[in-house]
Amino acid sequence: MKLITKRMMRGFRVLFLVMLGVVLFYFSALLIFRWVPIPTSAFIHHQNTLHETDPKVYSAAKFEWVDWEQIPPALALAVITAEDQRFPNHWGVDLIEIRNAISDMRDGKPMRGASTITQQVAKNLFLWNGRSYVRKAAEFFISFSLELVWSKQRILEVYLNVAQFAPVTFGVKAASKVLYDKEPLQLTLEECAMLAAVLPTPAKSNANEPSETLQKRHAWILEHMEKLGGVNYLKKL
Repeated sequence: MKLITKRMMRGFRVLFLVMLGVVLFYFSALLIFRWVPIPTSAFIHHQNTLHETDPKVYSAAKFEWVDWEQIPPALALAVITAEDQRFPNHWGVDLIEIRNAISDMRDGKPMRGASTITQQVAKNLFLWNGRSYVRKAAEFFISFSLELVWSKQRILEVYLNVAQFAPVTFGVKAASKVLYDKEPLQLTLEECAMLAAVLPTPAKSNANEPSETLQKRHAWILEHMEKLGGVNYLKKL
């Protein structure tokens, strides 16, 4: 009995040390990527893996990193307006939006997302599509750690680089070239709002030939960008 107990204790110690090593490695990587450009994401890697497996069916991901200084402020504001207006104030999870989503569901309204920009960065960088308690728990942990290690500006910068804006097109630089044939800083206010408008369904939306629903969302974003006070809102980051 004592021998079994000793082996169990040894096993727990080994498991603890392994988990501690993984956590330390993870936070070390976050510290490095607080300044270093992100080379890929889980979603970009998945797309490229599909392309390598069957290049006749799947295209490679279009992606190119761009620094914060090369991202138009209007796009940063448009994305916050469309996706997460409490972004400057929460710690990765918006409890108000979660409560609102639950309330809507109880009232019989269609289920809607309540993910913050930070949660979307967590999912895009490290996780996968789908709904499960395991994935959501991992998303919450990663989101909190991102808020702990990175600045709000860095989180938004990464999001604008890894978010999908069109089929197999990730990040603002690739999207600007593919959709508008220009550099990000050349984007107009209307184009910035349209890029934000396609974010919920980038693989199905067409920024150049927007549907009626997409046009309404585009107009709503432009209106609320102004209500937030314009690009001065970014000073809260």
